[in-house]
Amino acid sequence: MASDFSRTLALLRREKRISQRTAAGDLQVSQALLSHYENGLREPGLSFVVRAADYYGVSCDYLLGRSMSRDGGTALAPTPAEAGEDEADSAVLNKKLVADSACVLLDAAAKSGSQQLVDELTTYLSTVEYKLFRYLYAADKSNPSEAFRTDEDRFDALCDARMKLTELRIRCAANGGGALGLKQEDAELPDLSLAALPDDYPGRAESLLHVLQSVSDSIEEFDQTTRKKK
Repeated sequence: MASDFSRTLALLRREKRISQRTAAGDLQVSQALLSHYENGLREPGLSFVVRAADYYGVSCDYLLGRSMSRDGGTALAPTPAEAGEDEADSAVLNKKLVADSACVLLDAAAKSGSQQLVDELTTYLSTVEYKLFRYLYAADKSNPSEAFRTDEDRFDALCDARMKLTELRIRCAANGGGALGLKQEDAELPDLSLAALPDDYPGRAESLLHVLQSVSDSIEEFDQTTRKKK
């Protein structure tokens, strides 16, 4: 909890553009103690966590790193009508998470005014879908591999290469292009802060935040620096 809490606590104060001294006074602690909290040197009691959450207008779950949604919510479960009689709720929810997240990304790219960015994101997502379909297709040995021009033993590595290049082009396009075969242009992404997402993408933002939290948790075990902070 310490690393998530300290990082978030300091971030919220900077976002509010107040000094540590001011925040400490408002939160009824000494500046030295607040500094210890923000630097992960001490862990707070429950009463301070509640006060800090109220003070910054976020949920305790967000402050403690249990949710990337500031109100502490997660993606909504599908309604019975969405799930249908023959389909598991979890499968419908997973489809909603993936579809909503992709929509937010593509919409944000479109709002930037960069068609290059939209094209590169579309290429990347399409390549992921192609690669995953090939895996599932190949699992059924009765499916002829000749249906695809790229051989079974090469397509995944070639997809990886394509995706890595596209990742570079996405980052370039998001910054206005001018390299990697992309033309220079004015591109300005909308506010993608975690605070703005729920307002700008009601309903869908919760899905994206759920995905971000899930992936963050799953990759944390590989991050030695994160583990050392705990």
